[in-house]
Amino acid sequence: MQDRAIIDSWFPADLLPPAHWEEHYTPRELPPGARVTRFAPSPTGSMHLGGLYVATLARDLARRSGGVYLVRIEDTDKDREVAGAAEEFARIFRYFGLEPDEGEQEGRWGPYRQSDRADIYLSYVRELVREQRAYPCFCSPERLEENAGEQRRSRSPLGYYGKWARCRSLSVREAGERIAAGEPYTVRLRCPAGLPGRVRFCDLVRGALTMLDNGNDVVVLKSADAEGRRLPTYHLAHVVDDHLMRVNLVVRGEEWISSLPLHHQLHRALGFRTPEYAHIAPLMKLDGSSRRKLSKRKDPESAAGFYEAAGYPAAAVAHYLRGLANSRVAGLPTGRALAEPLRLAEMGAAGPMVDLLKLRSLSREYIASLAPAEALAQLGDWAAGYAPELLAVLRKHPDLALASFEMARRGNGTPRKDLACWQEFTAAYGFCFPELHETVDRPGDDRFGGLPGPAVSALAADLAACYRHAGPAQDWFAVLRTVAERHGFAPDVRSHRADPGAYRGSIRDVANVVRVCLTGSRRSPDLFQVAQSLGEEEVLRRLRPLATGAPAGRC
Repeated sequence: MQDRAIIDSWFPADLLPPAHWEEHYTPRELPPGARVTRFAPSPTGSMHLGGLYVATLARDLARRSGGVYLVRIEDTDKDREVAGAAEEFARIFRYFGLEPDEGEQEGRWGPYRQSDRADIYLSYVRELVREQRAYPCFCSPERLEENAGEQRRSRSPLGYYGKWARCRSLSVREAGERIAAGEPYTVRLRCPAGLPGRVRFCDLVRGALTMLDNGNDVVVLKSADAEGRRLPTYHLAHVVDDHLMRVNLVVRGEEWISSLPLHHQLHRALGFRTPEYAHIAPLMKLDGSSRRKLSKRKDPESAAGFYEAAGYPAAAVAHYLRGLANSRVAGLPTGRALAEPLRLAEMGAAGPMVDLLKLRSLSREYIASLAPAEALAQLGDWAAGYAPELLAVLRKHPDLALASFEMARRGNGTPRKDLACWQEFTAAYGFCFPELHETVDRPGDDRFGGLPGPAVSALAADLAACYRHAGPAQDWFAVLRTVAERHGFAPDVRSHRADPGAYRGSIRDVANVVRVCLTGSRRSPDLFQVAQSLGEEEVLRRLRPLATGAPAGRC
């Protein structure tokens, strides 16, 4: 009893017992087989694409089973915390439609930020120390480095064990005296004595795993920070949180496999039931002839924010990530791919290859499948955050904005597939808006394909003089043929092909002059549709600057 009184003096007097938290966080009432999963990012940097990949899996597995998907911010590493990272996570989740069932905004199993749960962890640490499953450690960083140096020289495994675990044998009284004297300390897990044996686990992706058990007395509670707070390490915090939040399936990266023996030890020491684990292979990239992990430092496309900033539609990215997880959904239309369940049994132990070209192709298909009004709505949502000037133009010209997507469908109704992300809209369709179109006024512009400047000006002058906006498409193109023949150009491609020497060029060259004037590009949607969308006044406004200096057009 005396030892217990000493131990309790190391903790706040009003610290609640574990029984209080067990009663507060009652088991969830869920149907049989329901999965409770979590995604638990650390706010030490930006969200990785691999994070979206794991979150996509965890959310789908929970939702399909009638369970719960939660997001927990694991912010116990205050030294490395990046300001605003947690807020970025929330924004990324919203954009990609990965909002949790429970998180910082709602859920009765919270708080969902670890730094707000310090007293909960202290309750369980105190219990471990009371039961002699953990103990205070007073070793300084310098002492630990000396240990590591000795271990390296003797080619021993690194860690705090055996003769190097100097504080493991301290009595409660000795430890209490040093704590009372103000000596800083951590708390370490007391792992089973003796040489570690082999332990066996079952992973839902990799099957049976046999590993060496943990033989290291790891830190479970850090020393007090400058504000006097005592926060746990990740190892203890996530075990306590998963237990109290009633998580029964942990989906996480394969880098945590090596910690599995330790995490199982912690569950046993705390008397918790161990959840099932699914360790996911990392996303890979082809680098030359070799494969490597997608890297935050080397690869811009590794950041989830890269796809949001560029405006890749959330549905297209979700489809792509689901295809990486289960190849059977990769080739399906996006709607069906999103409706298909994901299965851990279909995932491989090798990391899937991230191919940005494949994502772009899938995204083009998705955008092309959208009705014009829906495409415009998604563009506007993206522009609100990343292209305010474009958003202002879209709102100023709502009819032109809608027409820009309607003209993206060819005359036969087949959609063009020239947008892979919303960031590309201005380059492809900005010509629809006077504010975004740059007037073409140099007859010698390379976009005219080498036509002599005087010929370009003369064509523009005649086209402006003869222009007839109203009428069906064939009448509109008839004007172009008339002007083409007057200036020595073949009225159709077949005539030019039959006798190219008889003409200055073909009708295509004349149409290209109009196309470049109206759109600024040699490639565009159907030229008649473009002109009709712009309107007669705007068409003439764009043709006339090129005609400056040419003889007056005649018709």
